This record gives sequence, C-alpha cells and structure tokens, in this order.
Amino acid sequence: MAAVRLIMMCQVCATIAPSASAARSQAPFDYVMNNPKHEHRVAIVTGAGRGIGRAIAVALAHAGFSLCIAARTREELEETRRLSGLEPARSLIALIDLTAEDAADDLVGVAFDCFGRIDVLVNNAGWAPPRTPLMKLRQTEIDRMIALNLRAPIALTRLVAAKMSAAPGGGTIVNIASASARRLPAGESVYAATKAGLIAFTHAAFAELRPANVRLSVIVPGLVDTPLIPNNKRIDRSAMMAAEDIATAIMQIIESPPRTAAVELVLEPRSDPEHPAKRDG
Repeated sequence: MAAVRLIMMCQVCATIAPSASAARSQAPFDYVMNNPKHEHRVAIVTGAGRGIGRAIAVALAHAGFSLCIAARTREELEETRRLSGLEPARSLIALIDLTAEDAADDLVGVAFDCFGRIDVLVNNAGWAPPRTPLMKLRQTEIDRMIALNLRAPIALTRLVAAKMSAAPGGGTIVNIASASARRLPAGESVYAATKAGLIAFTHAAFAELRPANVRLSVIVPGLVDTPLIPNNKRIDRSAMMAAEDIATAIMQIIESPPRTAAVELVLEPRSDPEHPAKRDG
C-alpha cells in the first residue's frame, strides 16, 4: 500500500497510510479539504523536486496555476514550492513513491480533495540506472523502471482523465518520454522500452479521450542538462537543452488554442552535444 505525506505549511504535516482513500474517511483532519471548487486552475506535477519537474512546476505557478507537486524528498519539494512563489494554500506537497501499487489513487485523491479540480497533469517522474547491459540489470531495477516510467503514468492518466472528462473545461495531460525511445541505445534497453511504451500509450489514449475534451501530449526530449546526466568529457553540456526549455514547451502545449492538440513534440538541442565539433561546420 502507498503512503502519502501531505505538507501544507498552514497545517501540521500528515501521513496518510496504509492508503489515502481509507485514511481520508477515517481521519478527515489529516488533509486539507478547504476548497470545494478552487478558483485557480490546478496542475499535478510528478517528479517535481528537481530538474525538469521543478522547472515545469515553477512555470505553471508563474502562469497562475495552483500546484500539487509530488516526489519522494521533502526538502527538494519545499525548495520547488519556494521558487514557485505560491502561498501554502495554493501549493500541496505530496511525498509519495509512485512505484507503490496504490500511489496513483492516493495522489489523485488527495489533490482533488484539496482543490476540487484538476486541469493539468504532467507525468514527469522517471528513473533509470546508469547504462547497464541487459544481462547485468537487477530484476528490482527492471521492475522500478516499468513501474515508475510506464505503469504510474498510465494509472494517473486513467484517474485524472475521469475527473477532467466530468469538468466543463476538460483538461490537458502531458507525458515526458525520452529520445532513447527512438535512438534505442545499447545499455538502455528496458528504459527505452518504457519510454517507447509511453509514447504509444499517449497516442492511443489521445484517440480514445479526445471526444471527452481531454488533450494528451507526449514530449520526446533529447539531452537536457540536469543532475541525472553524469559528467562526460565527450559531451558538451553547454549545448544541451535546459530544464526551462522543456517547461516552456509544455506551457505552449497547455496554452495552445482549444481546437488544437500537439500529440507528440520532439525537442532536440539546436547543436549536437555529443558531437561538439560539428557546431563549427
């Protein structure tokens, strides 16, 4: 069972376990249910503690969204909240491991209980070990990649789409994939498979959900300069995209005209970080 820890600075920190759905009915003071219908648009961002997720959360906040930011590390999420500039009543922190079986239900439940609406979901959380040959991968590593990179976004999309389809304005769901899904590099076989699956899922789910006024998009970024990419003398980090570049693209998707849907967006650095000499050519 998943355990969700919620932090709104105006309240005592609460731990909801063994599952948020059960605990909400048993202990109603352990979470915030102060807005039957929140006046601001609301976004859930997973993996919001650093890197691309943090940049997305900050961009959404600056565009007027209230946030439910989810990750496993409290200090990182509190820094994201600080950078967002949002007051506590508009920024819900959820400490959660999305690989847990009930995590998606718990996260969507507490976000909806708090704000009464969900307008945007960004499935950003993901994980991979350093490049490892398939035969040397541990089963726990394989299971974690599948659970976090594919199962969790599917589960969250299913649950959030149900909320969005019942709302007059519908909503937007953005999944973050990876160029590894197209390049298929050695040492990333399982990671590439999960991200390729996420791309396929987005396209199929878009076809299914578009009549319900739910837009789905998947972003397929190349190299982004985040702490997840180790230093490598063969890569020019200055040529990589910044996390803020991905956030800008996501905001363009969210704020795009209502009759349009950018189902798949491929983003690559203008110059090739892996072949820096070519930039002078």
